Amino acid sequence: MSEEITRQIRVYGIVQGVGFRPTVSRHAATWGIHGNVCNKGPYVEIYAQGPEEKVEGFIAEIQNNPPRRAAILKINVEKIENSRRYTQFDIIESEKTKGEIFVSPDIAICEECKEEMFDPKNRRYLHPFINCTCCGPRLTILDSLPYDRERTSMKEFPMCPDCAKEYNAPATRRYDAQPVCCNECGPEVYLIGREERGREAITYARKTIAEGGIVAIKGIGGFHLCCDASNETAVRKLRQLKRRPMKPFAVMAKNLEAVRKECEVSAEQTRILDGHQKPILLLDKKKEAKILCPSVAPGNPKVGVMLPYAPVQLLIFRYDDGIKMPEFLVMTSGNTSGAPICRDDREAEAELSGFCDCMLSHDRKIRIRADDSVMDFYENKPYMIRRSRGYAPLPFMVSTPYRGQVLAIGGELKNSFCIGVDNRFYPSPYVGDLEDLRTVKALRETVGRMETLLEVEPEIVCCDMHPKYNSVMVAEELGLPVVKVQHHYAHILSCMAENDCAEQVIGVSFDGTGYGTDGTIWGGEILLSDLDGFTRVGSVMPFLQVGGDASSKEGWRIAVSLIYGMTGDRKKAAEITEKLELCTKQEANVQFTMADRKINAVISTSAGRLFDGVSAMLGIRRKSTFEGEASMALEFAAEEYRETMLEKSKQQIQETEKYGYDKEDTDTLSRNENLSETEEIKRMDDKLISAGDRLLLNTESLIKEILNCQLNGEDPGKLAYFFHRELACQITAACVKIRELSGCNKAALSGGVFQNRLLLELTDHMLLEQGFEVLKHQLLPPNDGGIALGQAVYAMAYLEKSIETKTI
Repeated sequence: MSEEITRQIRVYGIVQGVGFRPTVSRHAATWGIHGNVCNKGPYVEIYAQGPEEKVEGFIAEIQNNPPRRAAILKINVEKIENSRRYTQFDIIESEKTKGEIFVSPDIAICEECKEEMFDPKNRRYLHPFINCTCCGPRLTILDSLPYDRERTSMKEFPMCPDCAKEYNAPATRRYDAQPVCCNECGPEVYLIGREERGREAITYARKTIAEGGIVAIKGIGGFHLCCDASNETAVRKLRQLKRRPMKPFAVMAKNLEAVRKECEVSAEQTRILDGHQKPILLLDKKKEAKILCPSVAPGNPKVGVMLPYAPVQLLIFRYDDGIKMPEFLVMTSGNTSGAPICRDDREAEAELSGFCDCMLSHDRKIRIRADDSVMDFYENKPYMIRRSRGYAPLPFMVSTPYRGQVLAIGGELKNSFCIGVDNRFYPSPYVGDLEDLRTVKALRETVGRMETLLEVEPEIVCCDMHPKYNSVMVAEELGLPVVKVQHHYAHILSCMAENDCAEQVIGVSFDGTGYGTDGTIWGGEILLSDLDGFTRVGSVMPFLQVGGDASSKEGWRIAVSLIYGMTGDRKKAAEITEKLELCTKQEANVQFTMADRKINAVISTSAGRLFDGVSAMLGIRRKSTFEGEASMALEFAAEEYRETMLEKSKQQIQETEKYGYDKEDTDTLSRNENLSETEEIKRMDDKLISAGDRLLLNTESLIKEILNCQLNGEDPGKLAYFFHRELACQITAACVKIRELSGCNKAALSGGVFQNRLLLELTDHMLLEQGFEVLKHQLLPPNDGGIALGQAVYAMAYLEKSIETKTI
């Protein structure tokens, strides 16, 4: 037997709230190691004493067999000379210390707990709050670190003797599980404003749903509004009450078998759908799907689906009360439009009571709201749309060795903020749209709580440049130095940071609206960017955006503005507008007058508004009831056309999609059937105009051709596809030209318009064909929900430069 040694082991990463100490204790017993393990907050510290080969085996065991939900980022091992003698292995009380902090997100119920919950012989049979070291709430119940019961909202529920026994027994799955509880000692479900509690409350809620009613249900991160997703009357009623005529509802399926009946699901999608994070996945509906009613996602080929992740949600589907429940339930965020998700009874009574027949709540407090994460897929990889429950606040880490602490407030819409600590950047859960003052209040509160959890005192705060945004107001009232960053540049920085890129990129930043450095509205930008700043090297063709805020919801206004701008003639524009049935003659004349007098009219390069305008021109969607509706409808029409053509023959789509147009002459539309794909790429310069300080994508000519074709009765689906494809061609042509001038061969695609999978695919593939390295988002949204990461990186780089020059 070799000589005994002692090692101090520090394990960094997601090691809080995942059963790390119990696992270490079990490994110590296996290897005959004495010593102790302690949570320090930023890391777990272990003292291991024993024969050298056993200590080495123990350390290898920790690395190779950590708890299932842990994520080890690094392990530091130090020799300890002249150590005290240990006689056993102990889990000792947590101690607070400074350092790198990683907070675990909330974890969906595990298979073992699910099995116990439905086992009539188990003492936690049908327990709505069952959990263990592998699953249950984490971030949403946490007050501060280290992660121990007294620093969570579970401190209000003392453990019964049986739970305490499991909590203290190394052999159990609940050893050191902080939220551990049972039917005797845990939180309780009840109906707000009614007498039913516990079992009776769950049965009443189930009966209400089964009979076509609507129920508000409090889960892990807030309330959902719930009804039978196969009941058209119930879903339509929920739409009417929420004043949400078209925006898709998310649904929760009973199990994977139900999902497979309605949706196309790949192996990778199945893995994530049924994994421990359980986001909403945007899945393609099957053509033969019959269960979900039309009003769940009207006119949408996809549906947002998730599986139950909280025990109470499983109990809504399955209980021993004899009530037959549907396989799918609508599970939409419990809030009024624009407000943050409700998290307590007071908010639910004030905001949700008018939407539902009853409200199923519980008495475990939610410390931090967490909406459901939403994920699309691109090339069989995750493509995040909303990053929240299950993912936040896991950090993004960059290689640049920054030092400092910063706060980035994020965007005005789809707000989430970001806290930067050295080279680690922690995006918050989704907060919401800051146009509503309730969301502004939620932002302030969540910033404070996250700063406490991460033990951060920011040195500076970063925000948008827009002078009238509430996000800017929040930043300026914090009493910290404020640095402002241009919106579209922040998008590109966020894409760079997610891909750990510190080099120069050609950033393609396409979205709806952002305040430009020249005071105009930007939104279709190509920015030569690095961490020091950007140059605006390209954009879509500027156009007059008439109608103010209304134009972002009413694409017909954009269409009329574009038509008037292209014709320059009231009479001709009025004739075209009337033929396309875009609006009344009176509405058209008002638009023309506003354009002539520059009333409520701004110069814009918004790509998002171009999509809205083209959607209206093609008669696909003249106005939107939710953000992006018209653009989505245009994308779906284009995808449907491509799918139809692919089904006919690949050769046919190659022929029908080839159009040519020239910036000098756009009165006719000609097919270029003899051009190969390579030859068409070579003549891409025809799609660009030099405007002195930057290149302009020839979007005006493109839209004029689409308009001519529409007036000549061409298929709107074909024209929708043509718009996507030619816009991708123009983007690629611009990037090629910029590469010639700058030598930069790396492109980054960001902004809400790149939620459009068709445009993303076409642009990505064309750039790759031209030899570009293309950076895209994956686990950070391309929309404004991801912009805070870019702001935080900018702030950190700014802070570093300021310290070097002593200007802050």
